[in-house]
Amino acid sequence: MKRLTLFLGHYGSGKTNLAVNWAMNMAKSGKSVEIADLDIVNPYFRTKDSQKELEAAGVKVIALPFANSSVDLPSIPSEAYALVEDKSRYGVLDIGGDERGAYALGRFSPYIREEDNYDMFYVVNFHRPLTRNAEDAYNCMKEIEVASGLVFTGILNNSNLGAETTVETITETYGDAEKLSRLSGIPIVAVTAEKSIATSDMVPLNLQKRIFD
Repeated sequence: MKRLTLFLGHYGSGKTNLAVNWAMNMAKSGKSVEIADLDIVNPYFRTKDSQKELEAAGVKVIALPFANSSVDLPSIPSEAYALVEDKSRYGVLDIGGDERGAYALGRFSPYIREEDNYDMFYVVNFHRPLTRNAEDAYNCMKEIEVASGLVFTGILNNSNLGAETTVETITETYGDAEKLSRLSGIPIVAVTAEKSIATSDMVPLNLQKRIFD
């Protein structure tokens, strides 16, 4: 497990939910974990919304000063810098998934590259307008890498339609995820799904070991 785990993805990708779940699972393994909400792009879905749940699990939350407010300025709290720079601390970073959000990550990239103890996951939902196919998702991915100064280490296929998600909703996008992996040279780390879907007998055998809930 790397010291820093970064989650990036365009609006509607579900990156914040995955970042929150990741941090809580790390805490369950006995790690002292902090999660930093560095999404300066989307003011509506914040890590801070899950603060009580996270803190109950032993995860410290570092939130932008304007989280859950009408103010949206690219201000990064000093605690976030301390988390990135202190090599004794484990952290999960939730970051805005367009160029503007990636530029915020760029402030930390020299420290992250120097230590080289991180995973940066590209969270993609192939049912969203900006990432409906592998080519569009790849272009978004490259824009983020250029803006942030960091490279992705894994792809999380989080394709879903919210409450209307079925097994087919997920499996029909696996070809796009495989193509994105070929285009980028970056492996698919997992296909994500709600527990009721992940444990369904309808999930094809070739996907069962690639899905986590």
